[in-house]
Amino acid sequence: MIDRLDHLVLTVKDLQRTAAFYVGILGMEWIEFGEGRCALGFGRQKINLHLAGAEIVPHAEPATPGSADLCFILSVALSEAVDRIREGQVPIELGPVERTGALGPIRSIYVRDPDLNLIELSEYKRP
Repeated sequence: MIDRLDHLVLTVKDLQRTAAFYVGILGMEWIEFGEGRCALGFGRQKINLHLAGAEIVPHAEPATPGSADLCFILSVALSEAVDRIREGQVPIELGPVERTGALGPIRSIYVRDPDLNLIELSEYKRP
């Protein structure tokens, strides 16, 4: 019945710090829409952003910064992502490590965004 994920929502403490990480470090696109709404675009998906204390109704209950655990498949080699993460002075919490993605084996690193969400950056293993 479900085809794909269209968007998800992150509740954040600071839009500028969030943009610096997701746009500046991970290379996502900053999107503004509606009446002052913000999102992060990548591929055919987006992450809508809700500012903590000013969430859009309806919203998760409780809407809490730092409660997400997300895995992104890279469009570049994991080694290139590691270099970019280090250049941005973002600590790598774990990895590279072997994991299992939705379509098979992946190789991943784990970092934290400004709200301390756990962000897994992965590439599918080549045969």
